[in-house]
Formats: sequence, C-alpha cells, structure tokens
Amino acid sequence: MTKNKKSKLKKHQLKRLRIEALGALIINGNLKNFLDGKIYQGPLKMACLPVLNCYSCPGAFTSCPIGSLQAISNDNKFHISYYVVGLLFLSGILLGRWFCGWLCPFGFIQELLHKIPFKKLKINAKRDKYFRQLKFVFLFVFVLFIPIFIADQFGIGYPAFCKFICPAGTLEAGIPLILRNPALQKSIGFLFNWKVLLLTLTIIGSILIFRFFCKYTCPLGAILGLFNKISIYHLECSDACIDCGACSKICKMNISPNEVPNSIECIRCGDCVQVCPVNALEFKFELNKKGQNESES
Repeated sequence: MTKNKKSKLKKHQLKRLRIEALGALIINGNLKNFLDGKIYQGPLKMACLPVLNCYSCPGAFTSCPIGSLQAISNDNKFHISYYVVGLLFLSGILLGRWFCGWLCPFGFIQELLHKIPFKKLKINAKRDKYFRQLKFVFLFVFVLFIPIFIADQFGIGYPAFCKFICPAGTLEAGIPLILRNPALQKSIGFLFNWKVLLLTLTIIGSILIFRFFCKYTCPLGAILGLFNKISIYHLECSDACIDCGACSKICKMNISPNEVPNSIECIRCGDCVQVCPVNALEFKFELNKKGQNESES
C-alpha cells in the first residue's frame, strides 16, 4: 500500500469513528437520565432507528427495532408492528448494512474494544462461515419464534432475545440503571448474573475479533444484511480490478469485496474502496442490477 493510500485510509477510518461517536451521543443524548437512573418515556420512544440501541438505556430517545419486534409480533391490533417491519425494509432497501458500519452505538463500542492492544484471534474460514449463521438462529428463534408463540395476558410477545441474550441491553441499560437504583440492586439474581456473563464474553470476543457480536449474534445485522444485494446504496467492482487482494486483506469483516461486493456480512465501512490501487471499487446510489448475479462466499 502506498503512503498516500495509507494516509487516505487513516483519515477515512477516523471520519467513520467520529460519525459513529456522534451518532451514539445523539441517539443517547438524554444524559441527565444516566445520573437519575431513569428511562426516557417521551413521544420519541414511539420511534425506532435501524440500529441496536436498548429501549431501556437511560439516555435513549428512541426504541430498538429488535425489542419492538418481539413485543408486538403476535397481535394485529398493535399496528406499530407494521411500522417496525416497514422501517427495516425501507432502511435495508435504501442502505443495507450501512447503519451497522456508521451509526450503530453497540457496533461503535465493539470497535473501541477491538483497539485494545491484545493479540487478535483468527478463526478458520470454514468454521467462521458456520459461526456467522448463528445470528440467523438468534433472529428466528429468540426474536421471531418465541415472541410469536409466547405472550402475556395483554398480548405482548415474550422478549426472549432482550431478556436472555442481548449484551447491548446489559451494558447500556441494565448496569447503568442498577448502579443508580437501590431498589433494583436488591433484585439482582441469576438472570442478571447470566446477562453479565454474556456481556463479559462479548467484551472479550470483541477485543479478540473485530465486531464479534455483529458477526455472530446480532439479529438486526442479519435482517439488514439480507438487503445488501438489492439496496440502492451498494458497492460495485469494475473491470479495472487486477485481483491484487488488497481489499480482502483490509476487510475486517473477512470478506472479498472484489468477488462479492455486497455480501450480507458487509457493513459498508468503505475501507476497501480507500486501499484499491486501481480505484475499481466504488459505492453508488442506484439500482443494483449486478447484485442479483452475485454468489455468496
């Protein structure tokens, strides 16, 4: 990689981190609630953003689409369910997993953790491919299946993923609320300890593997990733490609952008575009006609 390309890449990565940090601050901008140990319940809570950010986070102005899907997935009278599904479809069709790479607060936290100087872990490509399918298991079992068939007396779906799995909820909501609420501290039991254990494993995983949770667990990433091939904002590789492998080497999501430009694993970070020596890779806003012919790696 030339000195100019290295400089360009570093500026691009810094820009993306700044945007992620700003997004996390805006989405969780009710900072006073962190001190009060309260949850914002104003009118903005009716809205969702296509990022993983816990509803119960003291600073959160909006709701998490995954939490909303679980709560209202089994009753037609809760019309907001159609709104959440529509939001995810619209977001996916427009930008695919761009939200994962540029706006997700928990994705940003994972990237900061990965910067901790520690020997990184490399997983065998074949095993890695199978492990990545786990996020679809979490999506179908904990976000869709269980909430549809198990509900409370009010018809609210059982939030299995949020209650038993989600480390973002533990970090952003569970721990901050317990620290500021003596009453909640007395109610700590097995479930909270279990969630803290999962959070600890996620933190260790994120230090060792870039965006560990995004790769193997996140149901929202699974949903948005399905739209990568058809999204209006997409990556294209021109015939100028010399198959040098520079894009594959720089990709922290471990995909080959020149071979599968719109893999479901791509978070649209843009690092590959910055390092391409012949400028063969480019993000475009147009209907992705090539996407239908791409095969998954």
